[in-house]
Amino acid sequence: MEPAHKGPHASSPEEARALLDASTDAAAVVSADGVVIGWTPGAEALLGHPAAKVVGRPVARLGAGPGDPARVAAIAERCRGGTGWSGRLALRHRDGRRLEVDLRVSPAFGIGGKECFLVSAREQRRPWTMGQSVLDGFLTRSPVGMAVVDLDLRYVWLNDTLERFGGVPREQRLGRRLGEVLPGLEPETLEDLMRKVLATRTPVNDYEYTGWSWADPHRRRAYSTSFFPLVDGDGAVTGVCYMVTDVTERWTARQLLSLVNEAGTDIGRSLDVPRTAQELADFSVPRLADFVIVDLLEPVFSSEGHGAWLNDAGPAPVWPAMRRAGMRSVREGCPEAVARIGDAVDFLPPPKDVDRFLAGEPVLVPLLDSADSWWPVGQPERAARVREFGLHSLISVPMRARNTTLGVTTFARSLNPVPFGPDDVLLARELVARAAVCVDNARRYTREHTAAVTLQRSLLPHALTGGTAVDVASAYLPADPADGVGGDWFDVIPLSGARVGLVVGDVVGHGITAAASMGRLRTAVQTLADMELPPDELLAHLDDLVLRLSDEEADRDAATRSTATFIGATCLYAVYDPATRRCAMARAGHPPPVVVAPGEPARFPEIPAGPPLGLGGMAFEAAEIELAENSLFGLYTNGLIEGADHDVESGMARLGEVLAGTGTDLPSLCASAVRRLVPVPQPDDIALLLARTHVLDADRVASWEVPADPSAVGRVRAEATRQVMAWGLAELAMTTELIVSELVTNAVRYAAPPIRLRLLRDARLTCEVADGSSTAPRLRHARSTDEGGRGLYLVARLTHRWGVRYTAEGKVIWAEQDIP
Repeated sequence: MEPAHKGPHASSPEEARALLDASTDAAAVVSADGVVIGWTPGAEALLGHPAAKVVGRPVARLGAGPGDPARVAAIAERCRGGTGWSGRLALRHRDGRRLEVDLRVSPAFGIGGKECFLVSAREQRRPWTMGQSVLDGFLTRSPVGMAVVDLDLRYVWLNDTLERFGGVPREQRLGRRLGEVLPGLEPETLEDLMRKVLATRTPVNDYEYTGWSWADPHRRRAYSTSFFPLVDGDGAVTGVCYMVTDVTERWTARQLLSLVNEAGTDIGRSLDVPRTAQELADFSVPRLADFVIVDLLEPVFSSEGHGAWLNDAGPAPVWPAMRRAGMRSVREGCPEAVARIGDAVDFLPPPKDVDRFLAGEPVLVPLLDSADSWWPVGQPERAARVREFGLHSLISVPMRARNTTLGVTTFARSLNPVPFGPDDVLLARELVARAAVCVDNARRYTREHTAAVTLQRSLLPHALTGGTAVDVASAYLPADPADGVGGDWFDVIPLSGARVGLVVGDVVGHGITAAASMGRLRTAVQTLADMELPPDELLAHLDDLVLRLSDEEADRDAATRSTATFIGATCLYAVYDPATRRCAMARAGHPPPVVVAPGEPARFPEIPAGPPLGLGGMAFEAAEIELAENSLFGLYTNGLIEGADHDVESGMARLGEVLAGTGTDLPSLCASAVRRLVPVPQPDDIALLLARTHVLDADRVASWEVPADPSAVGRVRAEATRQVMAWGLAELAMTTELIVSELVTNAVRYAAPPIRLRLLRDARLTCEVADGSSTAPRLRHARSTDEGGRGLYLVARLTHRWGVRYTAEGKVIWAEQDIP
């Protein structure tokens, strides 16, 4: 007999791979009463029975021996409790052979109201074994560092990778403890973890720590380590094995991201130019550098200056006058600096990288050599400071905002022996970019009101269209100029399947902060709506955004001793489907919509109010109503219904009376409603959005139920093509056939029933495939040697747009084509 260490029991590489391949497992769907209702090609390959001979018949006929009803009942009861089952069973092949199989039964699920189980099986194979040479090579040359320590925590074995990580030869480690050979790697903590593993026999996974090793003694590195006990045949613990992975890149990226997020709260807390520059220097020392100076152009300090030097409008003049705005050093008093804060300084570009620097790119000097100095001849004092304090590495970053250079920030290292690297440049660039925006905001402060009005006007939609689903009209009335601009907004967002999203919101407060927050929220709503989120989930995500904005504003107001803190907003989001006349909506502390059906008085649907945005920790609820054709659907802000001479209920009643009038076109009705309800300027903004609903005729919608059978794809594809031809869209017949084939085939292969195909002829031709799975497809680019993977790519290329939206039953994949 061949020894086990010679390798796996397989006669060829193909057989060896087959041992690890589970893609050909047989699978069947069995109802609770033991009838087969689904049969896969893998099952046919395993047992030889075609689907036509098995589906609809008892599964017990496939067994190789007498049945065991008690065992079957126990297995079914376990699976009904949400836990699957696995075991061995003997089955009978079509040719009479007896097959021993590994059987797996899934937890119970429902199909068409029936309780079902997914049963998969594969024939038992001979176990795969590993040769001793393969095992030795894996242990010694694995990319993961591994070691074994005894009960005294002394090394008894380690592989080549761990030896390389530590930089200590294996011979010097064996018989010694971690702290004796690598004192820079938290030995006390790591040994405490090993003792815990020895005492509890409980593994410790993915413990991250940082430190230095003799392999790289000047650079801090990060490692992820897992510990587990070694147990002998008698069950006694004989030592600890641990595995180490170098995760320095991941740790560095996380640290950079954390620093950037922290900088967002520490830099730019006031509209003061020198203070912002000093905040940048204070934040960067010692996190990034040992010495930081921030020099700004003279015009930046002036309220009339625009910082025109180095903008994109033309060539740069000679070097401008600059002034020291901020600096910080790890040494008290910044002895490295030649100039003090407020002093005039020269602009000194890097001699070898002038063109890059003028283009706004940061410059890295990893090793600053005084013999090849950054500074030109005639600056002996600066060169002397470099030598005196050991400045050995430098980054210089132009401070730019809105295509205008405002100054220069220089980072230097002296006590830290590690030179700057590319990651440090990325962090420096991000910090300076954030500070540059704050500095530029400060110098524009004198024009705040005009900028706020302009910003608000630009952020509101200039033209609204509801497609064929709704006719829309809007009216916006700004607040009294004495109260400053507000944060009211509205929008109409086209969605897939001829649907349309209607939104109105109101940011608390006035001024540029409210206007900017309104723009962020409107953009966020557009982005979230494009992700096809239902109304209640969209408001939940919007609530998280408002919480972050509130924190930012609170920090800034605390620094400026202001009381205009942004504390929240209200919003109402609705989605109207002209194919079903259903309108789903949710609101966050906003007044309810007004609905005027043809020939009926105005009504205000009862929708759960929900908390205002920015409170957090509370859920939003969605409601759905049915709208008759040509119904008037109105969204508004509280400024329209509130007044000093009446309460909110009276204002809503007056709004209903005004909108219930007939014989007026939508834009005129919208404008007249605002004039009648708000005849004089109000201290709050006013927004009104009216929509007249339409219905997608039944002859413009076609749908089919698709069986979960690959043979059904051809029939559905042919019916869809005939429907497109019947609509007179012969030009789209071929592409529609391809789209239907790809989406339906994917649903049959990879999704769960029920599967439905729907075609909608609207402003565009929309193909929708709905299924019961929540897993979305992924667009990828197939290689020239791949046999598949191009279908969804072709769909994306042949359509105007495509996407996925999720429903309570699963998901809908849709694709739109432009109609010639």
